Amino acid sequence: MFILLRERAEGALIGLAIGDALGAPFEGTGQRDRWSGRMEPGGRSPRRAGAVTDDTLQAIAVAESLIACRGFSGPDMAARLLTGYRARPEFYGPTSSTVFSLIETGIPIPRAVRLAHERCSGSRTNGPVMRGAPIGIVYEGRRVEEVSMAAAKLTHHDPVAGAASGFVNRVVSELCRGRTRQEAYHAALSGCREPEVAGMLGEWRAHPVIASLDALLLAHAALTITMTSRSFREAVERAVNARGDTDTLGAVVGALAGAEHGVLAIPDAWITTLEERGRLFELARELTRLEITVR
Repeated sequence: MFILLRERAEGALIGLAIGDALGAPFEGTGQRDRWSGRMEPGGRSPRRAGAVTDDTLQAIAVAESLIACRGFSGPDMAARLLTGYRARPEFYGPTSSTVFSLIETGIPIPRAVRLAHERCSGSRTNGPVMRGAPIGIVYEGRRVEEVSMAAAKLTHHDPVAGAASGFVNRVVSELCRGRTRQEAYHAALSGCREPEVAGMLGEWRAHPVIASLDALLLAHAALTITMTSRSFREAVERAVNARGDTDTLGAVVGALAGAEHGVLAIPDAWITTLEERGRLFELARELTRLEITVR
């Protein structure tokens, strides 16, 4: 019997936000001349040190929806994601921004998702991967992949984005229930039904780490860093000092490493600077107490 561990659930949610806040100043930058291991201001949009971006805001929306509905509800989760977009649209990536903009004109969600896929020449961007950790905290077993795919389809038409999210969320789920990283990885691999995702993540050592907007490449980078790091600090610092989508890579690595090592492994200096820490701790506690309503 494996029981959901609150320390690891808190680690996953707080770790996600820590990685996001640490990586945000360097999003989209190239090679840097220094190694960063502290909270800094700035980034693609104006923000204070310790402030988060849409990576965390979307994860909060997912968590709040799961809590309010006692499980997954597509309409409720979509409404909460849309509310977050309205508050800070400058943070959001190309696929989600297009979907939410279309919904604002009155287009129903399924059609908006298909139209965004066409207009953006695809929709396998990494939004579902970055926001999905609460799904892994709440669900276990094959249900993680099922809910992850359904949640991804609220904004992303491409099944690779959903499957990549499902893989990461399954690892989070297994780690939060006390499995080792190897056990968690093999459970996620056995549950993956998308050939391209299973192929790349099944041979993760054979591919370079790229902090990409692509959902699969981002999931691979996060998995590789997590599997080859010895501590939460090492994993997150490696993620946020990469080149490219560093806030999202930091967020996903933070969720994975936080789920493995627990919240007590996260440096206090990072937690005390994090602006959303109180809200995230409360959400993590509520997620661990949640009794799912079967739909």
